[in-house]
Amino acid sequence: MAYAHYQKGEVSIQQTENELFHSIAKSHEMYHAFLLLLLELKNFAENRIELRKQKKRPSEEDLNPNMRFVENGFLMQLAGNEALMAYNAKSGSPWTDQPETIKALFNLVAESEMYTEYMTTEAGDYEADKRFVAKLLEKVIAPFENLYSYFEEQSVYWNDEIEFVISMVVKTIKGFAEENGEKEALLPEFKDDEDRDFVERLCRKALVNQKDYMDLIKKFTKNWDFDRVAYLDVVLMQVAIAEIVEFKNIPINVSLNEYIEIAKYYSTNKSGVFINGVLDKISEHLIAEKIINKPGKVNKV
Repeated sequence: MAYAHYQKGEVSIQQTENELFHSIAKSHEMYHAFLLLLLELKNFAENRIELRKQKKRPSEEDLNPNMRFVENGFLMQLAGNEALMAYNAKSGSPWTDQPETIKALFNLVAESEMYTEYMTTEAGDYEADKRFVAKLLEKVIAPFENLYSYFEEQSVYWNDEIEFVISMVVKTIKGFAEENGEKEALLPEFKDDEDRDFVERLCRKALVNQKDYMDLIKKFTKNWDFDRVAYLDVVLMQVAIAEIVEFKNIPINVSLNEYIEIAKYYSTNKSGVFINGVLDKISEHLIAEKIINKPGKVNKV
């Protein structure tokens, strides 16, 4: 958000806010796309079983196929999920016109050691079925390169968000409860209005107070060659300071730990330690100057 704003130059804060919310909406679309992709793989497997039964001379295996994957407890529950079906009815599946992608991905899945082991071991319980699907998504489906090409063609926002969205889908899978049946809730775009307001306010405060926050960062990186500091690290620290200053109910360590993890993920290998050290000093300064007075002890990494 802030990074893109500064990179684009002459862009209004309102334009950046609009783009931020559009990006979040696209990520929520991708979240549903991955859930629907799991169902496409299930449907492909079911259709293949039926086609094999219709052979002129079906084999014993064709007539009595291994149904473990298509009868996976989690996938069967997902197939009836009211929220996902409502989304599909309204927005449609992004995989409708991608039969070759689905076929190639299913072949990859079917050839994987994980799938073979699952299909050849005794059927487990619902929790085992969930663990299998979550692991399959992370280890086999997510690395499939054709998906990245497809997502890139569909939206410029999607490729950078894939790993985060997959983590949200895995969280959803692990959170499903068999007793909830078709009523199981999916993750919303925002938890509530307060969550949406937080995003909007954080974005605006980080951009409006950019100069003040930059001065703080420069003050506490005076022993560094500032021009060599990763630009993304600087932007992340600006947003982190905005959160520390503006949101009184969020403990300091919660904010810092969040941005340290983001830096480790999106920036350089050393960014987490660097950002932790600088934000630690800035937080102590803000407390000493009585600019902030809030709970939370700065953690070291």
